[in-house]
Amino acid sequence: MNRKLVVMLSVLLVVVTCSATHSKLKAEPAQQTAASLSPKKAEEQFKNIQVLKGIPADQVFPTMQFIAASLGVECDFCHVQNAFEKDDKKPKQTARKMVEMMFAINKDNFQGNRGVTCYSCHRGNAHPMAIPAVLTEDTKEPMGAPHRSEERKAGESLKEAATTTADQLLDKYIEAIGGASAVDKINSRVMKGTIDFGGRSLPIDVYAKDPEKRISFTHMADGDSVTAFNGQEGWIGTPGHPLREMHGSDLDGAAIDADLHFPTHLKMMFTEMQVRGREKVNDRPTYVVVGRRDAKTPIELYFDVDSGLLLRLVRYGDTALGWMPTQIDYDDYREASGVKVPYRWTLARPSGRFTIQISNMQQNIPLDEAKFVKPQAPPEQSKAPTR
Repeated sequence: MNRKLVVMLSVLLVVVTCSATHSKLKAEPAQQTAASLSPKKAEEQFKNIQVLKGIPADQVFPTMQFIAASLGVECDFCHVQNAFEKDDKKPKQTARKMVEMMFAINKDNFQGNRGVTCYSCHRGNAHPMAIPAVLTEDTKEPMGAPHRSEERKAGESLKEAATTTADQLLDKYIEAIGGASAVDKINSRVMKGTIDFGGRSLPIDVYAKDPEKRISFTHMADGDSVTAFNGQEGWIGTPGHPLREMHGSDLDGAAIDADLHFPTHLKMMFTEMQVRGREKVNDRPTYVVVGRRDAKTPIELYFDVDSGLLLRLVRYGDTALGWMPTQIDYDDYREASGVKVPYRWTLARPSGRFTIQISNMQQNIPLDEAKFVKPQAPPEQSKAPTR
């Protein structure tokens, strides 16, 4: 497997087992000072930080991923390979100016909120489109303007959704998968199947245990790629690379995916729930529920109108420049130990997508706690600089 595919898999697998809502703080020795407990700033961990000073160091790489996704480029578009701190490339210098401009626009016009981001203008292009496109035979509607029928359908959708509450939809979902009692009886889950990405299909094993422990092993030619969460910490290991710890939004997603009782915990996760309307997911009509959380990004849930099953979940990783979406589509629901579980899910991010298809699942079987113990590894000394 080439290096690019290995890197892509390691980035994507962050969210296979990727809510800090449930995470517990790791106990620290009493003699540690408050300064040692506070997270490092970007400029304390990375070289040549100029416009992103003051942000947490663990937001640096997600912020770089946000820029890459917004412009449709990779790291070497701005950075010198293996010498990220250098300012030799003009796009890196331009990027700094663009970030400063974005900060100024939001400060002066949107009360400091992210009304404008890199993606607002770039839309996946390295250079913003400044000239409107001409009308072609393939252009059915003016760019950015919804069709009248779509406007009418949207209005009807909102009107219908107004008579349905989020609580009703969550209750229907729990009932559809077997009921709260059956869900809460699940204490472990072992899944074996394949993961398809980048034109390749590899075997994968996933182990989960209550409370909130999950680890996956993707079996590759040169070793296993491992993604894990033990209820407090998350980590990623790929062959030939040092262990990488999860931070921030990665941990948030890891704990959600590791929660075997996620359906019955949904109402506790949210401070507010709202039915936004109806949308189609793979040609199936769904109700869209937006759940808001204290000091965290919202989560969008798409419930099948007829069956009540969860067909899609969208969550957002927070970066210094904007939100990065992660979309998970669920399919092939089958009954296992009295609970309907998706045997196939497709995860998509701006950086890529993969599909996991489960061929064999077992629940409520003994799992050794040792399987979820984080391996000891020397601390990784990051040298990659950014903006």
